Amino acid sequence: MCLILVAHRAHPAYRLVVAANRDEWFARPTAPAGFWSEAPDVFAGRDLEAHGTWLGITRSGRFAAVTNFRDPASHREGAPSRGGLVRAFLTSTATPAAYVGALQADAARYNGFSLLVGDAASLLYFSNRAGEARALAPGIYGLANDLLDVPWPKVRTGKARLAAQLNGSVSAERLLELLDDTQAAPDDALPDTGVGLERERQLSPLRIRAGAYGTRASTVLLLSADGEASIVERSFSATGEASGTVRGRFRTTP
Repeated sequence: MCLILVAHRAHPAYRLVVAANRDEWFARPTAPAGFWSEAPDVFAGRDLEAHGTWLGITRSGRFAAVTNFRDPASHREGAPSRGGLVRAFLTSTATPAAYVGALQADAARYNGFSLLVGDAASLLYFSNRAGEARALAPGIYGLANDLLDVPWPKVRTGKARLAAQLNGSVSAERLLELLDDTQAAPDDALPDTGVGLERERQLSPLRIRAGAYGTRASTVLLLSADGEASIVERSFSATGEASGTVRGRFRTTP
């Protein structure tokens, strides 16, 4: 994922609201969201190259999502896939704190990442670029290709729009509209992550359209206070057009 907006216990009707865009090369093989045959409690998309995922939830209400930390100077070929971190949590029974605690000793093997993991009791954030894990208090959070709540334009915009929606009627369609913004940020607001000004400009919208690379899918997850999970995933083609929508709904049982 390259943009994750999260409302954690910030609405009386929903324990968790997530609106996220996955940015990836369009040539990378991908399966749409659904229950996994080998792990039938997991509902998630699937990276068919490394067999991990970027975001998912289970029937027991375990949630995880990951973003890459953009720093091309430190990228290492052959590092393990960061999508495996999400897969490993979703298919384990460890608490978020125990999972992250075990991961910290091994986290340097991976290229830079920011990870969210949660269950019915807690939501944790951990990055191998930021040291200790952090248990998140109720609130609204934004994560792009940096650390949590670093105020890139898309993070500021997304958080403000999510907060506005939480003041009214929350719906998956309105959250998908929130994510469907292809406007580039002004040059003077762009971060400097080492990819050059033109690339920063291309990567700055909430939904990226940059030829062979861009937003592959927008995902909305609504997890109600009583455990009802509703997921909508909208896929996009390399031309930037919507190419399919997957919907899932089930009750979670911690």
